[in-house]
Amino acid sequence: MSSAVRQAVSVALATGLYGVSFGALSVVAGLDVWQTMALSLVMFSGGSQFAFIGVAGSGGSPGAAIATAALVGLRNALYGPQVAPLIEVTGPRRLLAAQLTIDESTAVGTAQRDPAAARAGFWWTGAGVFLLWNAFTLVGALVGDSAGDPRRYGLDAAAAAAFLALVWPRLSNRTAQAVAGAAVVVALSTTPVLPSGVPVLLAAAVAVLVGVLWRSRPAAAVTDAVASHQSEGASVRRVEEPGS
Repeated sequence: MSSAVRQAVSVALATGLYGVSFGALSVVAGLDVWQTMALSLVMFSGGSQFAFIGVAGSGGSPGAAIATAALVGLRNALYGPQVAPLIEVTGPRRLLAAQLTIDESTAVGTAQRDPAAARAGFWWTGAGVFLLWNAFTLVGALVGDSAGDPRRYGLDAAAAAAFLALVWPRLSNRTAQAVAGAAVVVALSTTPVLPSGVPVLLAAAVAVLVGVLWRSRPAAAVTDAVASHQSEGASVRRVEEPGS
């Protein structure tokens, strides 16, 4: 469990610091401090928040900004089926868990082998990112544009590096590597031509599609084996499922 907590703290620090960029850019885009803090507290999805201020700062309508942010945030809905069996919460805690279900908490939680470590990883990461993201959002909003372009400090790279370091050990087999490579290609090739958020969803769809096809393989293999043995007059009981 201590390893999960260490991962959670490191990811929370890297991601939380990036909140400075959001706070500063949000104020520059025309939102005041209170509006900026409301986005971080309620929306609490970095990608969606940046998408919102991107549209708002470029003169887009409030409806367009909300629609763009919602599109980017759709990926969080995909995390629910992964997270729910790990944390097993009921009642009001489900609302809290839903608020803390983000990229980082899902990644840290699902990376653990032990159920207790998975729960610790999820809650520590979610709570840590929430607290630090909002704290540094306030710092960035108060500083505003006096510190220059916040993106030049490379905080976005630090957050991405921490996330990559967490995911990298899971790419230990060729199937995972192939899926990751295909998702990267899809995301990079569609980013210049599709609206913000769509490339992320398409990249996620690659993994979903591979997962569906992969899960269907054992059933298909068993069916073929049964048909083959029946044609030879063999007993169906001799058929074994792959990997057993």
